Formats: sequence, C-alpha cells, structure tokens
Amino acid sequence: MSARFAMADAQDRNLPASEKKIRKARSEGQVARSRDLGHLLAVGGGGALLVLALPRLTDWVARLLATGLRFDLQALSQTDAMTRQLGALTWAWMAVLVPLGAVATSFAVGGALASGGWNFTLKPLAPNFGKLNPLAGLGRMVSGQHLGDLAKACFLALVLGVVGAFWLWLHHGSFQSALAMPLPTALAHTGGALLDGLTGLVVVLALFAGIDVPLQRRMLANRLKMSHQEVKQEHKEAEGNVEVKGRIKARMREMARKRMLAAVPKADLVVMNPTHYAVALKYDEGRMAAPRVVAKGADLLALKIRDLAKEHQVPVLQAAPLARALYAHTEVDHEIPARLFAAVAQVLAYVYQLRAAMAGRGPAPADLPSIDVPPDLDPHNEAAPA
Repeated sequence: MSARFAMADAQDRNLPASEKKIRKARSEGQVARSRDLGHLLAVGGGGALLVLALPRLTDWVARLLATGLRFDLQALSQTDAMTRQLGALTWAWMAVLVPLGAVATSFAVGGALASGGWNFTLKPLAPNFGKLNPLAGLGRMVSGQHLGDLAKACFLALVLGVVGAFWLWLHHGSFQSALAMPLPTALAHTGGALLDGLTGLVVVLALFAGIDVPLQRRMLANRLKMSHQEVKQEHKEAEGNVEVKGRIKARMREMARKRMLAAVPKADLVVMNPTHYAVALKYDEGRMAAPRVVAKGADLLALKIRDLAKEHQVPVLQAAPLARALYAHTEVDHEIPARLFAAVAQVLAYVYQLRAAMAGRGPAPADLPSIDVPPDLDPHNEAAPA
C-alpha cells in the first residue's frame, strides 16, 4: 500500500522546484556534486603538476635514493643509524608529498565548487536518530539513487582497471629495459611511461565527468520536483491563507466603519442624495485648511450615517449633485478637492446661519440656494468623463 502511494506521489511530482524549495534544499546540504569531476581535477591537476616538476623531481629522487643507499663504517657502528636514516627519508618524502597532496585536495575542492557552487551548512551534521533505524538504512541502501551510484562506481573502476591493465601490457617491456639503464636515466624513462598511463586515466575520468556533471544536476532537479498540491501550499504560505486574509480584511473594514461612525456626531453637517449617498463633513477654521470628510457611505451605510446624525442633532442637507461628487472624489479623513470648495462653502454658510437663528443670534436663513457643482465631478452627469 505504501509503495503504491510512493509511486503515485512520484508520478504527481512533475513540476520544477521553486526557488524557495531550492534554497531550502541547499540549506539542508542537497547540492549537485560530481565526484567524477573532483577525481578528474585531482588526478589531472596532480598529473599536470608532476609534468611541470618532473625534471626537478627526477633529480630529487635520484639524490634521495643515492643518499638512502649509502652506508659507511661509522653509520654501521651506531645502533640507531637505521632509525635515524628512515626518519630523515620520511621527512624528505613528506616535504614533497604533502604539498602535492594539498594541491590535489585543492583541485578536488575546486571540482566540488565547480559542480555545485559554494554551500556552507552545518545542518547535515545535526543528529538524526531516524538514521539509526536499520530498516530505514536498508531502504536507503537499496534505493534507486544508491544502486545507480554503486553501479556507476563499479563501472568506472572496471574501465580504469581495463585501461591500466592494457597500458601495463603495452609497457611491461619498457620497465624491463629500465633495469639495465643508469639510475637517472631509468627514473626519467619510468616517469615518462607513468605519465603516458596517467594521461589515459585522465581521459577516462574526463569522459565520466562530462556525463556525471549534468546527470547529477538532472537527478537533483528530479528529486526536488513538486506536485500541484505542494505548489499550492507553498503559494498559500507565501501569500497567506486566503480565508484568514479575508477575515482580517473584513475585521479591518468593520473597525474602520465603527471608527468612521463614531466621528459622525462631531461633524458639522451631512450631505445626502437623498438616501443613496451620505457624506459627513467637519471644518475647524483654526486647525484645518479646508473642510474634511469624516465619514461617507452608500445605501444602508448612508442611512446609518443619516440616522446617527439626526440622533446627535447634526444638520442633514439634501444636495444630490454635491453628495455624489463628494462620495466619488473624496476619501475619509482627507480634505475635499479644491474644485468643491465653493459648493461646500455654500452649505456650510447655510448651516452656520441656521444654527445662529436657532440660538437667537440672527434671522432664519432662506431656503438652501442652488449648489454649483462642476459637471465633470458628478458621476451621474452625462457630461462627466467615464
């Protein structure tokens, strides 16, 4: 049953990995690394270094062998002569082999960087007790990836063995002839033959690396492929849950509505049309450069603003063109447009005269005069731009 689920899941993963998943994989140490490229650079780079240093190495090996095979009577009379001689030879070899090993290691590291780039993470070193399960380990050992890597490594070893054996079969006579040569000549002759064999091995490694580098990248891309459900889930995590965002927006709208309605009792007047639109205005000459919209709404919200204004004795004026223009071209807590200053000033002057008359400080004003609203600001005017 689980095998069928795994196969179905693998078949469903047919979408390329997203940048987020690739970054996560790199943080976990999943990078396309080609061991064959590292082997090629290590062996090829080491071989190139040997070619450059071959004359000096030949002379150095000749002198080292001559020194190591020289014995005198004084050396034979000392009990620790052999130990000291071996120590001196060891340090002499180390002085050459350590730099060569360091160069080969740097080439191998360069190969890893060339195939997968720099990626430093300590996450693979974190303890994972799931790997202690022998059944899980057995499953990883017989997985397609590990079996493929094992088959490739065995095939590479077989090819290298065949190439090496064929080279030895061709050159075994030259090694025999080197026994009759003087030591410096034999070393140079043997070194040249070894370089020929090394060239053949480098060619084989280059062929395998040329195949393995794109293969490793393709295998990693296949392992990181995503299903449609994973893409949807990642998109949801990146953008946020739609339902949660909807509830948050609804909550914010409700809070803004309550805050807006709380400002209606402090308004100077409400302009309506007569039931579809309502805009509440406030003007404080000492603190405001122009009248400010403190609330606006349409349909049911307009009726709510009207009822709230009447409840708190805020004047409500019927001025349809002005109400439509204010509703269409203003925002809550913003000043009105400059082109509506004259129209709003007319209704504010009427309201102030009405309040003064109600307080006994002046005569009652006449009926509200006709409000001059620019036609292009009225959305219901046929002359207004679309």
